[in-house]
Amino acid sequence: MNVHATALASTPLVDQKNTTFAQDVIAGLTQQPKRLSPKYFYDEAGSRLFEQITLLPEYYPTRTELRILRDRGADIAAAIPPGAALVEFGAGATTKVRLLLNESTFGAYVPVDISGDFLNGQAAALRRDYPNLAVYPVTADFTKPFALPDAVKDMPKVGFFPGSTIGNFDPHEACAFLRSAREILGEGAILIVGVDLEKDERVLHDAYNDTAGITGKFNLNVLVRINRELGGNFDLSAFTHRAIYNRERHRIEMHLVSLKSQTIRVLGRAVSFRAGESIHTESSYKYSIERFIALARDSGWGSRATWTDPSDMFSAHALIAERA
Repeated sequence: MNVHATALASTPLVDQKNTTFAQDVIAGLTQQPKRLSPKYFYDEAGSRLFEQITLLPEYYPTRTELRILRDRGADIAAAIPPGAALVEFGAGATTKVRLLLNESTFGAYVPVDISGDFLNGQAAALRRDYPNLAVYPVTADFTKPFALPDAVKDMPKVGFFPGSTIGNFDPHEACAFLRSAREILGEGAILIVGVDLEKDERVLHDAYNDTAGITGKFNLNVLVRINRELGGNFDLSAFTHRAIYNRERHRIEMHLVSLKSQTIRVLGRAVSFRAGESIHTESSYKYSIERFIALARDSGWGSRATWTDPSDMFSAHALIAERA
């Protein structure tokens, strides 16, 4: 049990900046089936745990996408207009974007993320390493409409959405994001997006059920965050991580499963669990190249080029915003 759970439950730490978090958590835990948005994984501890996940031997997506960006960097650069503004949706660690910056001549870089402090730290590091690059961080939820800085208004636009984060959206949500990105970037813009591909189910299972248990800690950390920020009293030992492949929906599902019948409290609200009941915390959709291109086309994007690794584990797509 979280040793601070009792104190936290009696003194909820709620302020303006986590009001949306509070509303989303209460809404998610009181619907059936219960669910939480994966965007709330990434507090400071969750971000550290995810960086550990990317280094695990079972977790192929990060190193495979990096290989594509390195091996096909010149080809990707050929799809990018010189002097464009590079807009990264959900900017995190800068490893991947640096590969693009090293291959292409950009007029500006616009990292977009909901965490302003982290974003500004990453922007400062890039300014030091790329002194000739204008960097304009935007603190915003990239899944919703936001305004680009005036300084990049007249530049060609290139969006960057790596990591197969597109797979965390249900298909209708992925279409909504792609339509929103098209509106933000404008007609004729290019979008470079990483997409995880369908593959052997054992490989998928192992990637989300690593032997070191880091993915389980990452999943459970969202409960730690609820305890800390919203006065929850989740007993972490009463929940376990489970990741399964849903063959019908082509997706990995991550769940937190209640090991017993129990009632927890968040912001004074009681939430009951049956033994075996779960909170669905993340989906990770896997696409064929054809299915993803069709989804993109339905969202206003044409396919300009696709690159994969030698084993066809992962893909990178250059999309172009078509005329409405």
